[in-house]
Amino acid sequence: MRFLLLALLFLAWAEAKRSGGRHRHQNCFLSEEGQDEYVSSLFRSRAKRWDHHAPLQLVPYLEGDQASQRRHRRHHEHGCPNLKSQGTLNREVNERSISPWRFRIDEDEDRYPRKLAFAECLCKGCIDIKSGDETISVNSVQVFQNMMVLRRKPCQHDGAVGFTYEVKYIDVPVACTCVLARSSS
Repeated sequence: MRFLLLALLFLAWAEAKRSGGRHRHQNCFLSEEGQDEYVSSLFRSRAKRWDHHAPLQLVPYLEGDQASQRRHRRHHEHGCPNLKSQGTLNREVNERSISPWRFRIDEDEDRYPRKLAFAECLCKGCIDIKSGDETISVNSVQVFQNMMVLRRKPCQHDGAVGFTYEVKYIDVPVACTCVLARSSS
């Protein structure tokens, strides 16, 4: 056992001596070349189900439906929509909710994936199911999903400044729901 410990210490000392005592950054990229393969393999190795996250799956749909998004945004820019029971059954969940929301694309150049769909609540309150109008006796709040992403960070490689990726977890707004209003007392 003592011999094994001495052998491991010797190997660690020899590696430090060979590298000149400097910490080597094997994954410090000086250009965009090679990073996609590295990022993809790192992400797959840490999150097998990453592609099942709705914030990522919705991005191509939102990008392909930009004209519809602009119409939808104009329609709801003036506040909370009036929800009438007629004609709502065929709409998406976010439009049938008594705390309706829309999605927007959040883009961050230093994050992988760079684009994610973020939910935005359309009402401060919630929609009364009898009248179809907004009521402020309850509040609309965002629902979050914790998601692993890679964050681009600067690093040094042979005296040159490059970048590497670090695993981070962020809270992504994925929907809205109604909660009781906090009392002021």
